[in-house]
Amino acid sequence: MVEGTPARPGGVPVDGRAVDEEPEFDAEGLFDEDYLHFYDSALTEERDREDAELVWRLLGLAPGSEVLDVACGHGRIANRLAERGCVVTGLDSSTPFLQHARADAAERDVHVDYVEGDMRELPWPNRFDGVLNWFTAFGYFSDAGNRRVLTEVRQALRPGGRFALELINLVELLPRFREHAVHEVGDDLLIDHHRLDPLTMRSHAERLIVRAGRVRRIPYAIRLFTAPELRDWLHDAGFTDVTFHGEDGEPLTRQHRRMIAVATR
Repeated sequence: MVEGTPARPGGVPVDGRAVDEEPEFDAEGLFDEDYLHFYDSALTEERDREDAELVWRLLGLAPGSEVLDVACGHGRIANRLAERGCVVTGLDSSTPFLQHARADAAERDVHVDYVEGDMRELPWPNRFDGVLNWFTAFGYFSDAGNRRVLTEVRQALRPGGRFALELINLVELLPRFREHAVHEVGDDLLIDHHRLDPLTMRSHAERLIVRAGRVRRIPYAIRLFTAPELRDWLHDAGFTDVTFHGEDGEPLTRQHRRMIAVATR
């Protein structure tokens, strides 16, 4: 089982070598009302507050800090940072998620600049004090595309700004990796069948959604990282002072389920 969110296969082994092709990434198909329906119980108000607090601490934020939430989803962290006085921009490719984010911001009486766009093309050079990418929202493109995301994030930061990237802790995941994962909400089912490719370090999967008499199948894949490999990628993108933490903010250990890289421009 791979926790978080998904995409589509990007590397096909040829004679024992991995070919890194650009995956087809159906963001609208994956990140829609069905996703919110099945993941709502995991993303509780308490978890949202805890995640926002951790982001605040790891990025060293203060009231007035300018923050970019890349792949902001339905605004669960962005809106809470705005409540703390940050000047927040949220970028996502999912129209339904952005609609939810704007509605939640209005209910909370906060302003967040929500923008629909591609994380590989960030139009804000040297602007932000902090950037976050949370809940396994990185790794859906080819390696070249994923590296471009890191380069774009660095360029969006002011000198000295920090980037917090939250992913699965692969070392903790592997011993309990399961080929099937099932989420149930009432009579509705979400079933993922996973296959981990060691040549490309992608988890390939097919998602089956059965909801209200409707059946959908969505293929996807996500690139997985160890801390040393991710550190190298961040350094290649021009970041410095890369540190790794678990979901509690403490230094990363084998027991942590989540891995958070904090990198400085």
